[in-house]
Amino acid sequence: MLRVDGLTVAYGGVRALDDVTLSVPAGAIVGLIGPNGAGKTTFLDAVTGFTPCRGSVWLGDGSLDGVPPHRRAGRGLVRTFQSIELFADLDVAANLRVAAERLRWWRPLADLVRPRPSSTLPPSVAAAVDVLGVGELLGRAPDELSEGERKRVGICRALACSPRVLLLDEPAAGLDTTESRTLAAALRAIVDTGVTVVLVDHDMDLVLGTCETVHVLEFGRLIASGPPEVVRHDERVVAAYLGTTAGAAAS
Repeated sequence: MLRVDGLTVAYGGVRALDDVTLSVPAGAIVGLIGPNGAGKTTFLDAVTGFTPCRGSVWLGDGSLDGVPPHRRAGRGLVRTFQSIELFADLDVAANLRVAAERLRWWRPLADLVRPRPSSTLPPSVAAAVDVLGVGELLGRAPDELSEGERKRVGICRALACSPRVLLLDEPAAGLDTTESRTLAAALRAIVDTGVTVVLVDHDMDLVLGTCETVHVLEFGRLIASGPPEVVRHDERVVAAYLGTTAGAAAS
């Protein structure tokens, strides 16, 4: 479903990504891990068109080379960011409606003639709400939500865009164990709808317990790929990431 070939991002003489090649099969949850500064977010930025890069990116059978970020999202490559940035003056339902809205020049005029009921959710939003189980949050303001609820709403907002591939940038950051387990269940529910998920996170219990395949970056290079049990015991991964204090505690 998603394929990158020779992805390289350079800032001056520093290569944040160095000739990364990997593929993500349809209907899978694939993890991308590595220590801080390994290039994980840079990978997401490059794949989604937010940062210049060399190499090729394919979504299904279509090349995304030279396609701007909003066009990539329109084709089904949707991402979240580490900063959730919900609109504080809108309730959860309105935050989700905004994400799913497809702007047309005639829409404001149509709303003047026949306003749409504010309580009506677009089909893609309603489906995302059902998958993420956030229906009880729709009438609440963002500042009334826990961190775990905010994260689920952020993922729900991305899912409301009807992605083919959903890229998640550290969705478990700041979550406790219970919230992380709830997130894991939500990710499985998303994949059950046919959406492919790429998960970037430092929560090793979440990544190794949820993903079918895990890719590991170190200093911008791909150093390991494979099933969680294989990656967990890879000497290069242990040395680069799982061997750190935080990684050892998680493993």
